[in-house]
Amino acid sequence: METAAVLNLLKKHFALDPQTSKVLVVGLGSTGISVARYLQQMGFKFAIIDSRDKPPLIDEFFELMPDTPVFTGGFDDAAFKVATHLVVSPGLSLNEKPIMKAIANGSKIVSDIDLLACSVDKPIIAITGSNGKSTVTTMVGDMVKAAGKHAAVGGNLGIPALDLLAHQADLYVLELSSFQLERTSVLNAAAATVLNVSADHLDRHADIAGYAQEKQRIFNGNGIMVINADDKVVNAMMDAGRQTLTFSIKQTADFYLANKNTADGSLSPSNTEYLMYRDQPLMPLAELPLEGRHNAANALAALALGVAVGLDVQAMCSALRNFKGLEHRMQRVAKIRGVTWINDSKATNIGACIAALEGYVRKVILIAGGDAKGADMNELSPVIRGKAKSVVLMGKDAPLIEQALKNSAVPVYAAENMVQAVQIAARLATSGDSVLLSPACASLDQYKNYQDRGEKFTKAVLALAG
Repeated sequence: METAAVLNLLKKHFALDPQTSKVLVVGLGSTGISVARYLQQMGFKFAIIDSRDKPPLIDEFFELMPDTPVFTGGFDDAAFKVATHLVVSPGLSLNEKPIMKAIANGSKIVSDIDLLACSVDKPIIAITGSNGKSTVTTMVGDMVKAAGKHAAVGGNLGIPALDLLAHQADLYVLELSSFQLERTSVLNAAAATVLNVSADHLDRHADIAGYAQEKQRIFNGNGIMVINADDKVVNAMMDAGRQTLTFSIKQTADFYLANKNTADGSLSPSNTEYLMYRDQPLMPLAELPLEGRHNAANALAALALGVAVGLDVQAMCSALRNFKGLEHRMQRVAKIRGVTWINDSKATNIGACIAALEGYVRKVILIAGGDAKGADMNELSPVIRGKAKSVVLMGKDAPLIEQALKNSAVPVYAAENMVQAVQIAARLATSGDSVLLSPACASLDQYKNYQDRGEKFTKAVLALAG
């Protein structure tokens, strides 16, 4: 879009004007730097503030913008007092006292997603959910490419949203977190989905209802809604006045699973399960190179989003057949002495762990634990009882999970660290078993992030082979 048109939209929606506005970017991470770069290009006056003494990216920032005012080591009231607008990092709560005070005094909240939405005239596909959003976002990006179009893929995943403006894109594919959505007001995606809602981030959201309400903001606007018919919370978000596509792995929907492989609906000779679009078989589920039935749901959601924006169905199926999956998300690490080791370190909440476990027919050995982020671990008990042969627990909130499993009759073992957890699991496992790292918790109690946790798991598993 032309700069003048973008500035008109920013002024219309947010009273954001290069001549009169003073923007304070709160948080100097990758999102903060992308916002600063955008504001500079658009001619806005702005400053940066970060509560840390030396934010990790500050040296990089000073190389880019040596003359920009930067406040570190706390939240200076003076910086907030003069700000007409705040762009707050998703990693920071809007309930921080200086931020709340600034809002009460008239400062307007603008998100990087709002800035992007006002800056593009190409369709946006928006994806959120407690689990699976990175997988679906990557799938959709691959589908756009397979269909011969250029996708700019990012947001909560990979490239910060505003840095996508540097790409010449036919479509923007955004993964959005609840923290991004809670401060976004003008997004109008051509197609959007809430994949699922389960307890997560209850240390930041008052309760699961509030968390779901923030997720639902992705449906603001008039684009096509893609709804998970198997999730009661998501199903309740359906708007009868909007165009909707549904997906399900448990029932008939617009996109679903069925034992059909012909247009007339007759059963295949091998009773093969297919990904379906209404009465049309698209591809055998067995051709999807990912473990777990929850990944069938992810594939169906991606197909629905692609159909919503007019992508070729056969090209999308080709992308699914070639999909490599994401690191630390149901990633097969090794098969050692007949035991399969799976890294699902990205399962940082209960719902992700449950989805992983429910994808198995045979019982697994589960490694779990970490920082529960205020979630009720009792929700894990029924699925662990049905799907786990034994459980190895580690991390800060391991006692909470152990207490939740007290009456489950599933053997529980305690480990101090990942090496010990892997060694205990190796002693428990016999040929034909799967050992699944799916923590149901965040990683920051013991690791830099979930990637670091997954890498430590992989290293410990590969050491067994030696």
